[in-house]
Amino acid sequence: MIIDLENITVEFGRQRVLDGVNVQFEGGSMGLLGPNGAGKSTLLKTLLGFIRPATGTGNVLGMDILSQQLAIRQKVGYMPENDCHIPGMNAITFVAYAGQLTGMKPKDAMRRAHEILYYVGLGEARYRNVETYSAGMKQRIKLAQALVHDPQLLFLDEPTNGLDPKGRVEMLELVRDISTSKDINVILSSHLLPDVEWVCRDALVIHKGRRLAAGKIDDLKRSTGAVFECRVKGDLDSFRRALETLGCQCLEGEDGILKIQLKEGLSGRVLLQTARDRQVQIRHLVPLRQTLEEVFMEVIGEK
Repeated sequence: MIIDLENITVEFGRQRVLDGVNVQFEGGSMGLLGPNGAGKSTLLKTLLGFIRPATGTGNVLGMDILSQQLAIRQKVGYMPENDCHIPGMNAITFVAYAGQLTGMKPKDAMRRAHEILYYVGLGEARYRNVETYSAGMKQRIKLAQALVHDPQLLFLDEPTNGLDPKGRVEMLELVRDISTSKDINVILSSHLLPDVEWVCRDALVIHKGRRLAAGKIDDLKRSTGAVFECRVKGDLDSFRRALETLGCQCLEGEDGILKIQLKEGLSGRVLLQTARDRQVQIRHLVPLRQTLEEVFMEVIGEK
């Protein structure tokens, strides 16, 4: 088990930021989802040992978050949301210094810094001072310092912040390559659900400090019920009311097209049976692929 947390509660004064959160992550790539202020960054900092929980226990890579914080940080890479460079230091020196902070020898840290800066696309700019970098380059340098010591686990906090569309795609491709080709486990914290859906296999949804859902993204989509686009000839209102009585959600669009989300456990056959019972004719029936954003909005109760 890469991460195993039980009943983690974090309080800042009277404010409870995490409330009894449980997390089990067996490895691979997981998206940490939630609106701004949901507690995502606090959870990452708790895993790193920067914040001590008021209640609960947990392990990261088999190490206790309450007593082995430094050992955890030697094995984990962390790309924070905010800039973390040191003014007046060029990129190669900064990344090598980050490696030394994890316990690498200076020569090994410098060699590895050259390698990782080429990997993230900053090889030609590695002798420039980091404060002269563009927003996209600063995101890449943050990724480089998180990777320099070959971590077993990588935490990415909003890695596409401030990037233009091209830079966003390039960053996500890097993250996907890290998780699939470099044998590094990745946790991607973001409020941008398409980013998570593109990169991650699993997802953890937190809202107002509470865990609301967790599991494989494909399973989370299926758990909310299949979705169909349907057009019928006949008494549309009667057909819709019958489906709503069965627990399905129906939204009428243009040209009499219904978007129908089936109640969990029901199959598309219920649409055919209901149409037969209500003596309406189905003229158009297409299954729709539900997005992670739709699942997320339903889970947090805003759909």
